[in-house]
Amino acid sequence: MTRTAGWTANGLHWHGGRPYLSARNGEREHERPVASGERIGWLLTGPRRCTGVWLPGEPQRRPCPHGATIDPAGAAVQCPACQSADRGLALARDQILDDGRTYRLYLAWLGTGLLKVGLTAEQRGTSRLLEQGALAFTFLARGPLPGIRRAELTVSGAGLARERYRGHAKTEGWWHLPAAERRRDDLAGARAEALRLLAGHHRIEHHPDGRITDHVELFGLTDGAPAEYREVAGLSDGAVLSGALRRPIGRHLFLDQPDGLPLLLDTRRLAGWTLSATDRPAGPGLDLRPRRRPEAPTTQDALF
Repeated sequence: MTRTAGWTANGLHWHGGRPYLSARNGEREHERPVASGERIGWLLTGPRRCTGVWLPGEPQRRPCPHGATIDPAGAAVQCPACQSADRGLALARDQILDDGRTYRLYLAWLGTGLLKVGLTAEQRGTSRLLEQGALAFTFLARGPLPGIRRAELTVSGAGLARERYRGHAKTEGWWHLPAAERRRDDLAGARAEALRLLAGHHRIEHHPDGRITDHVELFGLTDGAPAEYREVAGLSDGAVLSGALRRPIGRHLFLDQPDGLPLLLDTRRLAGWTLSATDRPAGPGLDLRPRRRPEAPTTQDALF
């Protein structure tokens, strides 16, 4: 299929506590808020293109200067040249030792047994936590990048929390969520232990209030994820995505379908495709994987 003019998706991002889908047409970049219940219908046209790069001091993403194509089924949304210029990736790879900004250290609760430690630039507020799909979180400390990065390594090195989790570990945790009190207790206990580990660290300031923020209701997960759904594991040229949107969970979208089985889309897979409106049903060009809620784990007495 030949490439057509239109809006090229950049994916889903959060700022100001709200989710937005963004797309680019030439030099024009547009964002629209994601509203629960809204119906969408998109025809995806290739080739899939690099989404460009955010550069320091610039108000919006800079388009890829090469117009490079990227793997239709891959997780990367940038070509190698744009990846090498990306500030966020450089931070993640410890290629920036200090940039003069203030950072905050956080603990995020992603599901039972899934505690994550990470850092985010203070100016971003809670956007990084929302984009990661943190179901609850608390800030531990603030300070310059070198001190906060050392603190992050201390917490992860002690085994209290991990720096990364695979996507499926998070999405599978949505099925069996404990009560809000349990989530708060888990985080409060982990916070106390983390601050004990960080007691001797210099160049960081501990957050004094210990506030815990819960996103489960915001993400529409009060009753957990749908018991059965189909995960969009891949997209291809000519694919059709349509359905009624539920509340975004981080960068994931559930799209309700007429047959009652929702689709789950990681919007990073959408980035780089050219979108045009369609009223066709979802299905063609989608690699779909069935997902079903397992039985809740039970506790039984030992046999011996």
